[in-house]
Amino acid sequence: MTRRMLAFLFTFIVGAIVGHVAIPSVGAQAQTHKSMTMTRLYTGPDNQTHAEEMEMKFTSGGPNEVFKMLPVNAAELHRGAAGRVSDWHRGPRRQYVITLSGTGELEVAGGKKIPVGPGHIELIEDTTGKGHITRVTGTEERVTLQLPIAP
Repeated sequence: MTRRMLAFLFTFIVGAIVGHVAIPSVGAQAQTHKSMTMTRLYTGPDNQTHAEEMEMKFTSGGPNEVFKMLPVNAAELHRGAAGRVSDWHRGPRRQYVITLSGTGELEVAGGKKIPVGPGHIELIEDTTGKGHITRVTGTEERVTLQLPIAP
């Protein structure tokens, strides 16, 4: 895949995810936007993976509001069949994982389960420790866009 195609794909997908943010017309009252969060998976001092919800704070950036993500250096599409389970594993690298279709579930320390579906963004930072379990739930495959964070 060429750099140009990757840049287009990244712009298209991220735009589709955050593109639902409405821009008020001139003279209209300011709109209230739904808050957006991403799930961060990280290794705690106990060597276990934990999860936290991080609010994505958008700022004015011309005609649109913008949330700047960390720079990425590639893009990969992954597809997992319905019922697929990736038992305890660490993230292969720091990366964003964005669910495009299908549903899944992440399990972290203490049995905490996080449901994921289309539009859900994960920031994977548990590259050490025990890791997490990823399950594809439902009856359809789960397709994700994985965006490795630049070193």
